[in-house]
Amino acid sequence: MIQATLHQLKVFEATARHGSFTRAAEELFITQPTVSSQIKQLSKAVGLPLFEQIGKRLFLTNAGQELLETCQDIFSRLDHFEMKVADFKGTKQGSLKIAVITTAKYFIPRILGSFCQQYPGIDVSLKVTNHQQIQGRMQENKDDLYIVSKPPEELDLTSQPFLDNPLVVIAHRDHPLAGLKQIPIKQLNNEAFIMREKGSGTRQAVQTLFNENNVNVHVRLELGSNEAIKQAIAGGMGISVLSEHTLNSDSKQSELSILDIEHFPIKRRWYVAYLGGKQLSVIAQTFLEYLLEESKKIPISCTNSIKKNAIIQGNKI
Repeated sequence: MIQATLHQLKVFEATARHGSFTRAAEELFITQPTVSSQIKQLSKAVGLPLFEQIGKRLFLTNAGQELLETCQDIFSRLDHFEMKVADFKGTKQGSLKIAVITTAKYFIPRILGSFCQQYPGIDVSLKVTNHQQIQGRMQENKDDLYIVSKPPEELDLTSQPFLDNPLVVIAHRDHPLAGLKQIPIKQLNNEAFIMREKGSGTRQAVQTLFNENNVNVHVRLELGSNEAIKQAIAGGMGISVLSEHTLNSDSKQSELSILDIEHFPIKRRWYVAYLGGKQLSVIAQTFLEYLLEESKKIPISCTNSIKKNAIIQGNKI
């Protein structure tokens, strides 16, 4: 392995990640024969094959899997070293990988935007997904930081709450319950409901509360997008439970009403998390501190304005 070059390791890592010589060549801006040649030389240096090809697909051998994990560790340490050097020079340069659940997209991009203005030398990768998929990313250590509403208990994580995330019941402003006060949760029985997809943290929280109170709703639609749910509510297809963050800056929020339902809002928090034992890069640590500070400035509640809108327009009071 002393004969292996850093370039060969980069070629190998890209090939293993894509499972393809062609896609690795495209990413690295080299030819496919060059990729094949570099892999052959690296295999010779290791003394064992790194890939096996079955049909048109590439699969890592045991030696290849071990080398991939070693490469990832090496590149992570080199990235950390580069960031440290930049920090010593009084600058912040490097990359930051963040994965967030879908609802966090309503405030995280704003924080990232101001962060990047302050540190223009940083390249940011933002992945927006649901709880199930983000847990898979955690298990594979794909990102520096994760923004979630409930850190998975089965994983070793270091997490910290930083912002309230109230879940509220949303209906069209003309819904019969809009504008009423202190509505018993039993009133939701048999209501047409629009649910988030299975695997959503919001859906899990709602289902838990309904089970505790023996509430059975009619699930008319399952949607994976908060925006699609709001459009469905506006179209009169039913009611739903969403994070109040999804209603901030909504130009059409006058069509929506937050219902005053017993046991709502469901009180939740946003958490920033990373794998236990993980040494955060200079950039990740800087953003973590920035997030904790900037989140104090984020306005959450638009409840009163939405209720007032619905009440006035619906003449409920």
